[in-house]
Amino acid sequence: MKIETTAIHAGNHSDENTGAVIQPITLSTTYLRGEDGLYQSGYIYSRAGNPNRTQLENVLAKLEHGADAAAFSSGNAAGMSAFQSLKTGTHVICPDDMYHGLRNQLKHIFSGILEFDFVDVNDENVLGEYIKPNTGLIWIETPSNPLLKITDIKKVVAIARQHQIKVLVDNTFATPICQHPLVLGADMVMHSSTKYIGGHSDLMGGVLVSAAKDEWWTKIRQIQELGGAIPSPADCYYLTRSIKTLPYRVKGHVHNALLLADFLEKHEKIETVLYPGLKSHPQHEIANGQMAYFGGMLSFCLKAGEAEARKVINKLQLFAQATSLGGVESLIEHRASVEGPDTITPQNLLRVSVGLEHIDDLIADMEQALS
Repeated sequence: MKIETTAIHAGNHSDENTGAVIQPITLSTTYLRGEDGLYQSGYIYSRAGNPNRTQLENVLAKLEHGADAAAFSSGNAAGMSAFQSLKTGTHVICPDDMYHGLRNQLKHIFSGILEFDFVDVNDENVLGEYIKPNTGLIWIETPSNPLLKITDIKKVVAIARQHQIKVLVDNTFATPICQHPLVLGADMVMHSSTKYIGGHSDLMGGVLVSAAKDEWWTKIRQIQELGGAIPSPADCYYLTRSIKTLPYRVKGHVHNALLLADFLEKHEKIETVLYPGLKSHPQHEIANGQMAYFGGMLSFCLKAGEAEARKVINKLQLFAQATSLGGVESLIEHRASVEGPDTITPQNLLRVSVGLEHIDDLIADMEQALS
């Protein structure tokens, strides 16, 4: 099936009892045992499994061309579960531009448990220098947050394979519509499903999708069940419902982002625009080779500096000044002030989640704010 068809059908199971076309929400936390003491439905307790979560995981696994998926209560919970699955003392190589929530997890929660370095994973010479005998995981985030760096997934996977190192890709910015890291050789994919997968800024979730049901995946599943950081049945239902429109929503985000990026790049007050769909992007050719679409996120820097950037934000009317991304509404944020004192994000940078409003209205709003 094509991806649009998979998004609609792979997450739904019609109700045999009532004939309901759409799967209902199953709120029960516990399930009946038969006279023999067995669980004939296959469900025992909602922390271990729920019909709505089963269908959500099924559609996400198929969208990412994976063997299995595990849904979590947030993107951070999904990332934390990946880190928890590693043996104590494992060395993790991470990108220098990494989502600050997961970067801070490593620095403040896993310090002393895991070893980690934040490096330019795009530079194969630098990457090779940081590989140690105890390196067990290379973490990739492409496009990265918020600098929109693009990592050549195939190249990193090839290096990792030489050393028997696993590769996990945070695919949140790209979505399963724009990029398929497992097809490119990665071992696992992560998403904050709060973002584009949910798509309406009204629920939280995270997911890990594995290329294989191997020993690592068994550990992830154990952490999901015993740790219990799972989404509610209602959240699973609404995420599954949102996925049905994901391919079409993402195409709209991409369309608007490319046109807005082109407008900003030509504006006299803009120093630089970071969007992989622009030919001026330093890794445009890599993005063009591994992405089906370039995504709905962009960042831009103002020539006049931080004060001017904040002034522009406050003059915008359609772009909401708020964190997060991937919703139907456009959001904008001064990213460095969110990330903390150790940020590498320029102070004059604004990150934009380009929504689904009419592009003419978005450009007009941006133009008046810059004038």
